[in-house]
Amino acid sequence: MTEMVYGTAPARGGDPVLPRWWRTVDKWTMSAILLLFGIGLLLGLAASPPLAARNGLASFHYVERQVFFGGLAIVAMLFTSMMSPALVRRLAVIAFLLALISLALLPFLGTDFGKGAVRWYSLGFASIQPSEFLKPAFVVTAAWMMAASHEIGGPPGKTLSFGLVCIIVGLLAMQPDFGQAALTLFAWGVMYFVAGAPIVLLVGIAGGVVGLGVFAYNASDHFARRIDGFLTPELDPRTQLGYATNAIQEGGFFGVGVGEGQVKWSLPDAHTDFIIAVAAEEYGLVLVLAIILLYSIVVLRSLYRLTRERDPFIRLAGTGLACMFGVQAMINMGVAVRLLPAKGMTLPFVSYGGSSLIAGGIAVGMLLAFTRSRPQGEIADIFQRRGH
Repeated sequence: MTEMVYGTAPARGGDPVLPRWWRTVDKWTMSAILLLFGIGLLLGLAASPPLAARNGLASFHYVERQVFFGGLAIVAMLFTSMMSPALVRRLAVIAFLLALISLALLPFLGTDFGKGAVRWYSLGFASIQPSEFLKPAFVVTAAWMMAASHEIGGPPGKTLSFGLVCIIVGLLAMQPDFGQAALTLFAWGVMYFVAGAPIVLLVGIAGGVVGLGVFAYNASDHFARRIDGFLTPELDPRTQLGYATNAIQEGGFFGVGVGEGQVKWSLPDAHTDFIIAVAAEEYGLVLVLAIILLYSIVVLRSLYRLTRERDPFIRLAGTGLACMFGVQAMINMGVAVRLLPAKGMTLPFVSYGGSSLIAGGIAVGMLLAFTRSRPQGEIADIFQRRGH
């Protein structure tokens, strides 16, 4: 439909797939992702041996698994980035339906691994967290619905997507996983705003979220403990937040030295949720700023390229994926420095975790597919032609 209206020039039919992909993909974003994964392996070498020793495993057991899952994530990212937006949309809708069913069955078939939240399916040799795969698939599905609502005679896509996000938030809250619920709702809100939602409606939704937060605080001991721990003026140095805060302070500007950090011996989640504390202690503020810069490159480069995109579906889906990626990184680092309550959320491509790595690879692959250069001209050309 977009091509018919705006007269997009078709791609050259005889152009091989790989040269065309290499010419059109955003190499800055792809390079930043590869660097983040490399940093994750470097930090994994420091953070995971103490955990392996506590569990009676080989010293680099978790590093080897991270290399394996990270390799799958990179392959998934590259393969997905070569797809057309239409194919990404079709596969995302199918993946969303499967992930939603998996999420709904978690209370009956899932496990909590002793962490108090039923978020995983145990496969024996590995585990799967459905919410990680649900997020990017939902973003693309919701973007498709919102874009379709702008067409003449189109479905009420915004209303349908709102109903879906309410179902997802409800299922995630039941686990409980309020961090993933908030992230999913945020991504939907960004897309809804970009799609042209009235500001009054967005304010009303924000008020509803605050009301649900108050309800969750009163109804869930798990949620209340985390909020109380965040709001208390005195930080217990024997808690995870206490160890992480002390490690960041000890690291200073240049760190205490490679392998000299102590927080990895105290934090059970040093290789996942608090990996940034290991980076800050051993390598200092310099590495933390480099990590922040790499995340900024991914988000800002993607949003910049999306400003030149005419297709509303691509703009919405790409914006949702980019913002969700950036905000997840902000939440993880914000928890470590006690700017946010504990969420149990990984740092994309840096933290250890099979589901988060592979799902992150698919999500960034979708983003790269949406931000590839297309022979459609600048969006300003549309208004110039309409003016004549």
